[in-house]
Amino acid sequence: MTILVETEGRVTTVTINRPEARNAVDPMTAQALYRAFLDFEADEGADVAVLTGSGGYFCAGFDLKSAASGSATDWIAAVGIPENWTDPVGAPRPGPMGPSRLMLSKPVIVAIEGPAVAGGMELAAWCDLRVMAEGAVTGVFCRRWGVPLIDGGTVRLPRILGQGRANDLVLTGRPVEAAEALMLGFASRTCPRGEALAVAQELARGLVRFPQGCMRADHLSARMPPAELAAALRREWRSAGIFAAEGQAGAARFAAGKGRGGGFGDI
Repeated sequence: MTILVETEGRVTTVTINRPEARNAVDPMTAQALYRAFLDFEADEGADVAVLTGSGGYFCAGFDLKSAASGSATDWIAAVGIPENWTDPVGAPRPGPMGPSRLMLSKPVIVAIEGPAVAGGMELAAWCDLRVMAEGAVTGVFCRRWGVPLIDGGTVRLPRILGQGRANDLVLTGRPVEAAEALMLGFASRTCPRGEALAVAQELARGLVRFPQGCMRADHLSARMPPAELAAALRREWRSAGIFAAEGQAGAARFAAGKGRGGGFGDI
């Protein structure tokens, strides 16, 4: 199974389970993640979710091998955003990475070990709190391949980091390790290597203790209005055409072995 879902008490943990691909998300995994978070939202017995990855990796982004081969073409076409879409709450739609266009009423905490890069960084930015272990790294690594941010990265990173810091990361694609991520405001907490999931689950159990109606109301009020979020995501999606012009060739270079391990030299 490409994802695992477990609920303990009122905390649901969703695990991306493709460690052989550093938990890169292919279309099947994206669909499974989308369904898992819709199910979490509808589950009256669950109040907080934790998103993580197996094997010491969070997520290396969208699976560029599937993009290079053309096997993701139908999925990317299926997640196009109509110009009249205005409601990410009442009319949810999947993003290329799965849940990235959802606006849930309940909080989601991400536990990051290893890479949270490219689309994996966008998934982490979609979450409400980010626990990042020592040795973890984030960054817009898709900058190397001509693959645009189309899972809310251009919308959420400026709100999390501020425009200037977001510009630095979006334009350069440079790697950011846990300590700097905390300083920039991307990471909410840092922890020793191997402890991100335990820390995130403990944080989730702490949120469960509060009166949920009040917490969710404040949580909603602190975020972008749904129609504003939908408009921003529609605007971002206009960049998707760049993938055909630049990204598919970049994905093919990656699939051929270029730039592995986050290197920016041989691309």
